[in-house]
Amino acid sequence: MTGAPSNLDTIELRGIRAFGRHGADAGEKDVPQPFDIDLWFDLDLTAARSSDALGDTLDYSTLHATIVRLVRERSYNLIERLGADVLDAVLADTRVWRASVRIAKPELLAGATPAVILHAARG
Repeated sequence: MTGAPSNLDTIELRGIRAFGRHGADAGEKDVPQPFDIDLWFDLDLTAARSSDALGDTLDYSTLHATIVRLVRERSYNLIERLGADVLDAVLADTRVWRASVRIAKPELLAGATPAVILHAARG
Protein backbone atom coordinates (compact mmCIF):
# COMPACT_ATOMS: atom_id res chain seq x y z
CA MET A 1 0.00 0.00 0.00
CA THR A 2 1.15 3.51 -0.66
CA GLY A 3 -0.07 6.59 1.22
CA ALA A 4 -3.36 6.92 3.03
CA PRO A 5 -6.38 8.10 1.03
CA SER A 6 -7.14 11.80 1.41
CA ASN A 7 -10.76 11.12 2.38
CA LEU A 8 -10.45 9.12 5.59
CA ASP A 9 -13.48 8.75 7.84
CA THR A 10 -13.58 7.68 11.48
CA ILE A 11 -15.45 4.89 13.23
CA GLU A 12 -15.71 4.93 17.01
CA LEU A 13 -16.39 1.89 19.15
CA ARG A 14 -16.81 3.14 22.69
CA GLY A 15 -17.81 1.61 25.98
CA ILE A 16 -16.43 -1.90 25.54
CA ARG A 17 -16.45 -3.54 28.98
CA ALA A 18 -14.22 -6.60 29.11
CA PHE A 19 -12.91 -8.60 32.04
CA GLY A 20 -9.32 -9.79 32.25
CA ARG A 21 -6.35 -10.54 34.47
CA HIS A 22 -3.91 -7.70 33.85
CA GLY A 23 -1.74 -5.80 36.30
CA ALA A 24 1.71 -5.44 37.78
CA ASP A 25 0.75 -5.27 41.46
CA ALA A 26 0.21 -8.25 43.73
CA GLY A 27 -3.30 -9.68 43.48
CA GLU A 28 -4.33 -7.86 40.30
CA LYS A 29 -4.30 -11.08 38.29
CA ASP A 30 -6.03 -13.22 40.93
CA VAL A 31 -9.55 -12.54 39.66
CA PRO A 32 -10.81 -10.94 36.45
CA GLN A 33 -11.28 -7.19 36.74
CA PRO A 34 -13.13 -4.79 34.42
CA PHE A 35 -11.41 -2.85 31.67
CA ASP A 36 -13.20 -0.11 29.75
CA ILE A 37 -12.03 0.30 26.17
CA ASP A 38 -12.74 2.96 23.57
CA LEU A 39 -11.50 2.73 19.98
CA TRP A 40 -11.23 5.23 17.14
CA PHE A 41 -10.02 4.21 13.73
CA ASP A 42 -9.68 5.94 10.40
CA LEU A 43 -10.50 4.29 7.09
CA ASP A 44 -11.96 5.20 3.72
CA LEU A 45 -15.73 4.66 3.87
CA THR A 46 -16.48 6.00 0.40
CA ALA A 47 -17.67 2.61 -0.89
CA ALA A 48 -19.88 1.98 2.16
CA ARG A 49 -21.53 5.39 1.79
CA SER A 50 -22.94 4.41 -1.57
CA SER A 51 -23.21 0.61 -1.39
CA ASP A 52 -24.90 0.24 2.01
CA ALA A 53 -23.02 -3.10 2.23
CA LEU A 54 -21.39 -4.38 5.41
CA GLY A 55 -18.48 -5.72 3.37
CA ASP A 56 -17.50 -2.16 2.47
CA THR A 57 -16.91 -1.14 6.08
CA LEU A 58 -15.35 -2.64 9.18
CA ASP A 59 -17.73 -4.99 10.99
CA TYR A 60 -17.53 -3.52 14.48
CA SER A 61 -19.47 -6.40 16.07
CA THR A 62 -16.70 -8.77 14.97
CA LEU A 63 -14.04 -6.33 16.20
CA HIS A 64 -15.87 -6.03 19.54
CA ALA A 65 -15.81 -9.82 19.99
CA THR A 66 -12.11 -9.92 19.10
CA ILE A 67 -11.24 -7.25 21.68
CA VAL A 68 -13.30 -8.89 24.45
CA ARG A 69 -11.65 -12.24 23.71
CA LEU A 70 -8.16 -10.69 23.71
CA VAL A 71 -8.73 -9.05 27.11
CA ARG A 72 -10.19 -12.27 28.55
CA GLU A 73 -7.69 -14.79 27.17
CA ARG A 74 -4.35 -12.98 27.50
CA SER A 75 -2.64 -11.56 30.56
CA TYR A 76 -0.21 -8.64 30.80
CA ASN A 77 1.47 -6.66 33.53
CA LEU A 78 0.76 -3.34 31.80
CA ILE A 79 -2.33 -2.00 30.06
CA GLU A 80 0.11 -0.35 27.66
CA ARG A 81 1.03 -3.82 26.40
CA LEU A 82 -2.63 -4.83 26.20
CA GLY A 83 -3.29 -1.65 24.24
CA ALA A 84 -0.57 -2.52 21.73
CA ASP A 85 -2.28 -5.84 21.00
CA VAL A 86 -5.66 -4.12 20.70
CA LEU A 87 -4.19 -1.73 18.14
CA ASP A 88 -2.65 -4.67 16.26
CA ALA A 89 -6.10 -6.28 16.11
CA VAL A 90 -7.63 -3.11 14.68
CA LEU A 91 -4.84 -2.62 12.14
CA ALA A 92 -5.15 -6.26 11.05
CA ASP A 93 -7.89 -4.94 8.75
CA THR A 94 -5.80 -3.42 5.96
CA ARG A 95 -8.45 -0.77 5.30
CA VAL A 96 -7.63 0.88 8.64
CA TRP A 97 -4.93 3.55 8.36
CA ARG A 98 -4.80 4.96 11.88
CA ALA A 99 -6.19 3.82 15.21
CA SER A 100 -6.33 4.97 18.81
CA VAL A 101 -7.33 3.04 21.90
CA ARG A 102 -8.14 4.15 25.43
CA ILE A 103 -8.00 1.48 28.12
CA ALA A 104 -9.13 2.28 31.66
CA LYS A 105 -9.10 0.24 34.87
CA PRO A 106 -12.18 1.63 36.65
CA GLU A 107 -11.96 -0.37 39.87
CA LEU A 108 -8.22 -0.20 40.56
CA LEU A 109 -7.81 2.97 42.65
CA ALA A 110 -10.31 4.35 45.13
CA GLY A 111 -11.75 7.48 43.57
CA ALA A 112 -9.48 7.49 40.49
CA THR A 113 -9.47 5.61 37.20
CA PRO A 114 -6.09 5.12 35.54
CA ALA A 115 -6.16 4.96 31.75
CA VAL A 116 -3.78 4.97 28.81
CA ILE A 117 -4.40 6.27 25.31
CA LEU A 118 -2.26 4.77 22.56
CA HIS A 119 -2.06 5.58 18.86
CA ALA A 120 -0.82 3.61 15.85
CA ALA A 121 -0.71 4.17 12.12
CA ARG A 122 -0.12 1.96 9.15
CA GLY A 123 3.25 2.76 7.81
